[in-house]
Amino acid sequence: MALRTLQKWHGAGNDFLVEVIEDGAAPWWNAERARSVCSRATGVGADGLLVATVGSEVSMVLFNADGSGAEMSGNGIRCLAAAVRHATHAEWDTLEVHTPAGPRTVTLELDEYRGWGSVDMGEVTFGETLEGALGVAYVGNPHVVVRDDVQWSDARREQLAASWSDQIGGANVEFVSEGDRGHVSLRVIERGVGWTLACGTGSCAAAAVLHRDGLAGDDVVVENPGGALRVHLDGARASLGGPVQFIANVEWLEA
Repeated sequence: MALRTLQKWHGAGNDFLVEVIEDGAAPWWNAERARSVCSRATGVGADGLLVATVGSEVSMVLFNADGSGAEMSGNGIRCLAAAVRHATHAEWDTLEVHTPAGPRTVTLELDEYRGWGSVDMGEVTFGETLEGALGVAYVGNPHVVVRDDVQWSDARREQLAASWSDQIGGANVEFVSEGDRGHVSLRVIERGVGWTLACGTGSCAAAAVLHRDGLAGDDVVVENPGGALRVHLDGARASLGGPVQFIANVEWLEA
């Protein structure tokens, strides 16, 4: 058995467990342990587990709720930055985080337990559009953006999402409802998680696909079920802004 000390944070309802460890610590987390701690029935419960390694630089490892790995999370990286600042009692407002998708810079305004962060998400690139979808976009991780249909049941959306995701080897699928050039509503089924209350990379993907097609401007408010995220597009690059909220300190005993 092992006792792990974690923080729980959320960004617009997209919730994460975060462990902050020192550089040189022996690797401990794996798919099975991540799946166990993220279970909402028998674990603590979360959309994902983040491991922040702090040394001369800060790095991020992300496990989805099912234990699979993920390259990037726009909400998760804000939560990780907040957890690092909370754990180290630091006073910086800008942090570079090394992720599997490359380095990302987080700017954070944080009181002790809540705040607002923005992240330079890097370049958004596009793949070949799938039949029935608006587009395929990569924001460090893969996305399929689809125009929602009010006649679809959630069961139908799940079936369609599985099909689109499988066609490109696994992806998040965003169901979007357009408002105007500055607003869009989104629901998302995340790879390795399922339905989530918000998706940062998905919000960037949706805004970028709509912008490419002339349906959105450079600044887009993306209404996720858990709250609004803000996407700014500068050419091919995207930045993401959104809230971050501390939930709890957690001690988890591995069974």
